[in-house]
Amino acid sequence: MSTNEQDYKVKVDIVKYRWIWIGISLLLTLPGVIGIGMCYAKFGTPLKPGIDFTGGSILQYQFEKPVELEPIHEVLEECHLPGSQVQKAYISGKEAVVLRTKALDDENLKKQLDKALEAKLGPFRQLSIDKVTATIGPELLMNGLIALFSTLAVMIAYISYRYKFDFAMCAICALLHDVIVLCGFYAILGLVIGVEVDSLFLSAVLTVIGFSVHDTIVVFDRIRENAKYVGSKTKDPVTGEEYKKTFGDVTNDSVNQTLARSIYTSLTVVFTLTALYLWGGVTTKDFVLAMLVGIISGTYSSIFNASCLLVLWREVKLKKQMGKPAVART
Repeated sequence: MSTNEQDYKVKVDIVKYRWIWIGISLLLTLPGVIGIGMCYAKFGTPLKPGIDFTGGSILQYQFEKPVELEPIHEVLEECHLPGSQVQKAYISGKEAVVLRTKALDDENLKKQLDKALEAKLGPFRQLSIDKVTATIGPELLMNGLIALFSTLAVMIAYISYRYKFDFAMCAICALLHDVIVLCGFYAILGLVIGVEVDSLFLSAVLTVIGFSVHDTIVVFDRIRENAKYVGSKTKDPVTGEEYKKTFGDVTNDSVNQTLARSIYTSLTVVFTLTALYLWGGVTTKDFVLAMLVGIISGTYSSIFNASCLLVLWREVKLKKQMGKPAVART
């Protein structure tokens, strides 16, 4: 069906049930906000920071025999290294163990750890040991925050220039929704199972922002194209009554015209990320999970939040101008 067709039949009534979509968003963000607050109270930061931000050591071991992670955790506790992360990885086709601990500045502590691991799990080969100093962590965090806020500022300026200021603000609200959902999800994981965030997480947040705003712009561009039909006459497909289209009606039409495209595009990315999460490397697992959560949230906010917020904005503006809102009939 042509996108310019006046009597476009709405398949999904987005605007009519906008308070339901906004309510769902509140249900998604509220636990995350609480989790972020609890993380701040417990760790002094909104999310549980990894060694990229706090400083520490990353050690890779390759044992002669397959090992379980639980005995390694026990060894770390005995060596006074609680809270360390242990993961399995495959390097050159062979199983390896990756340990993330606090900074091992004391050489005796490192020797004690190696001796305890060999006594409990057998001979091993140390593949690498990397240190992240505490001075690098704050620099990474600051650079990440600068990149995040710079991105938001440029987006507001560009969308305001290409569209209008209300389009920009609604797009940013949708982006903030995605960031809060993603950060809240990881805050809860940090409290429950000790998942830490690193510099890759900041990369995932910025990538999610880019994907989400792209999806939102597709919807907004169709709304801008169809805005010329506001006030045009059309007939109700059910009652046959003739009426003039409101901005809400046009928004409904526009969202439905782009709905299939948005869902299909997002599904291709979700399928790819799911495969990477299930069968990809251990070192990128947290990054892929962050992308997966963010893109699902971004697709939802682009379709159900950004458009509904734009209609609410225009209704409030029209109410101030004319003394009454122009709601969608559909």
